Amino acid sequence: MSRPYTEIPLTPLRKAIAARMTHSKQTIPHFRLVADVEVDALLHWRKVANETNPSTKISVNDCFIKAIAVSLIENPALNIQMTDTAIHRFHSADISVVIAVEGGLATPVVRGAEAKSVVEIAAEVKDFAERASRNALKLSEISGGSFGLSNLGSYGVEQFDAIINPPQCAILAVGCAAPRAVPDAEGGTRTATTAICTLSVDHRAIDGVEASKFLQSLRGAILNPDRLQ
Repeated sequence: MSRPYTEIPLTPLRKAIAARMTHSKQTIPHFRLVADVEVDALLHWRKVANETNPSTKISVNDCFIKAIAVSLIENPALNIQMTDTAIHRFHSADISVVIAVEGGLATPVVRGAEAKSVVEIAAEVKDFAERASRNALKLSEISGGSFGLSNLGSYGVEQFDAIINPPQCAILAVGCAAPRAVPDAEGGTRTATTAICTLSVDHRAIDGVEASKFLQSLRGAILNPDRLQ
């Protein structure tokens, strides 16, 4: 006896996402690195920045976009796309930001993020999100990123793996910030606010040491948020 169900037709967007993610998982040898990144200094810096600029509220995600951009310039081996014949290493950090929309996802690109302030990035992402909700993003605005960012922290997700969006070769998945025990200088533990960051990497183009160095740079930028000016 069949059970009742509701049939939901696949939209063109959902079909496109399904095809692209299936291709990625079947053809890209993913490997993943996980880092627990302290964000107390970043949260304080953000609080002060928002009090200074109340008209433009920046989010933790905006700060991560800038930190990723800084880290990619320091570690250009991850700032790439891969074709069938070559690796294209880019000179600017063009960050694809995953935004949830009705029935799927949009991935607008913050171009040249290393040269923009966090306030500028926040305004751009807010505009992207508003237009994405109306399906008003241009093709040129969702194409050509050199690195991806997916953040589910606002939904209470502690940790997750993101799938690489080709021809990009890496994506960072950021979980929620929460108090956790971390090692202290005396060999004991202390409590700090941390976010678990999972870096998914295409092993055809990027090796473990290069990916590890990127995460070191990212941790440094988050621990010293004055670098995000």
